[in-house]
This record gives sequence, structure tokens and C-alpha cells, in this order.
Amino acid sequence: MTSSVYSAAVVGLGPMGAAIARAFLGAGVDTTVWNRTRAKAEALAARGARVAADLPAAVGQADVVVTVLRDHAATRRFLETVPSDLRAGRAFVVLASATPAEARRTQEWATERGFALLQGAIMVPEPLIGTDDALVLYSGEQRLLDRWRPVLEVAAPRSVFLGPDPGSAALHDTAMAQVFFAAMTAFLHSAAMATAQGLTATEFLPWARESLALLPDAFAQLAADVDAGTYDGAEDNLLMELSGLEHIHATSVEAGVDLRLPALLRDLARRAVDAGHGADSWSRVVEVLRAGSPTV
Repeated sequence: MTSSVYSAAVVGLGPMGAAIARAFLGAGVDTTVWNRTRAKAEALAARGARVAADLPAAVGQADVVVTVLRDHAATRRFLETVPSDLRAGRAFVVLASATPAEARRTQEWATERGFALLQGAIMVPEPLIGTDDALVLYSGEQRLLDRWRPVLEVAAPRSVFLGPDPGSAALHDTAMAQVFFAAMTAFLHSAAMATAQGLTATEFLPWARESLALLPDAFAQLAADVDAGTYDGAEDNLLMELSGLEHIHATSVEAGVDLRLPALLRDLARRAVDAGHGADSWSRVVEVLRAGSPTV
């Protein structure tokens, strides 16, 4: 149990910010909250939160300030209003989505203005905050994470430091999110094909899981190939896979569903085959992706 020897402020009380504040309060952290819409802050007062009149007041009552705002532009606008005498001696933890480049710009911006800034990416949905499954990735100032782990791990026991590059957490966030959303979209596209021809999504689900079970080993091989720069197609090759992808595209046409996802997959394979790599494995597609899109 974290004691009230630690004082924290949570700025931005959307679902995620409110969940972090509730976790702090439940662990005995002396917690101040502030939100542009005061009603959201008042809802936490019954749990023991101190409601600040404005952002400088919230910062002034905390040793560590956790901002959970829409994006980095909004975060910078709000932090700009913190008086310079309140910036020193406090840690500011930014938990907002960004591109890696924008995260690096925010770090430079903060350093120029005297903020001790730690950047993080929340990798779980709001209901998991405060549970053992909560994961937040951090990068930038490791000393700040080390100093404030007792507080930050209340919200996310799995608080992982990725290195000094302030853009690293954002990079992992966007890359992991793409794996997640691409997988969900692939399932939904398959479900659309299946339901158009008489199956239910629930009937198709166990078969989708059969494919999903193959992915961990497939990912390991893909990662090894990408890092080595070798794409051995001895077991399966792009020429064979292109044939299968043509069938997915044709089935999508028959089902009358959106063709963009199967067309993308087919065209990636076709570009690699047309470049003379039909005997290589699917991992060769990384080189097609690195080359960029042939059209805007």
C-alpha cells in the first residue's frame, strides 16, 4: 500500500485519467485533480481527491504531476500555463498518444522550459488501470521513473522503461496498436465474408483462433528474417502465397464486401513477385513496405 507521503496531481479526467486518479486514491496517495470541466473533478472529491481551482494550483500541491490529455499539443498548451517557479522540483509525467517525432519535440520543448518530463504510453484499456495487468511503457528520463515508481506503479504495476529516447514509448505504442487493430480488422473482414455466405461470426470464431494460434511462431520467424535481412522461401514462398491471396480477393468480390484489405495484401505480394522475389518467404514483404507506396 502506497502511503500519503507521496502527493500526486492528475490533470485531465477523461475515462483514463479518472481511472488513474481512482487508483491513486485507493492506494492512499495524496491526490489533487484538475479538469477543464470541473464536474469531472468533483466526481472524485467523494473519494478523497482535492479539487484544484486551476492548473497551477493542482501543480503546486503535488510532487508528481500526471497529465492524461488528448494529445501532445493539448499537453503543451496546458503546461505552458504552469508558472516557472512551479516547474522546478517536480516531475511531470505525460501520458498522451503521439508519434515518436512529436514525443521528441515535446521533450525538447519541456527541457527548454525547465520541466523534468517523463513520457509514457498506456497500453491497456481503462478497466485494467490499477490491476496487476496494467501496462505503461516509459522512455526518456529513467531517473524520474525510478524516483516515482512507488506512485506510478499504483496505476500500472507493469511500468516498463524502454530507454533514453523519448520517442521510444510512442514508437512501441503505435507499432503495437497496429498489430492489434490490423488483427481485429482482419477478423472482421473474414467475418464479413463468412456471414455473407451463410455462416455466423460465432461459427467462424474457432477457425479464426486456429489461425491466431500460428502467429506467435510466425512472428518469431518474421522477426529473425527481418533482422537478418534473409527471406528463405524453402518452406513456402511468395509465388504460392500470391495465389492464396488472389483467392481471398476473389471471395471478397463474391461476398460483396470491401476489397481494400485483400487488395492491399495481394498487391504487396505481387510487387515482391514482380521484383523477382517469388521464391522468397512472406518476410520479403518488409522490403516492399520499406520502399513506400507506389501511389499517394
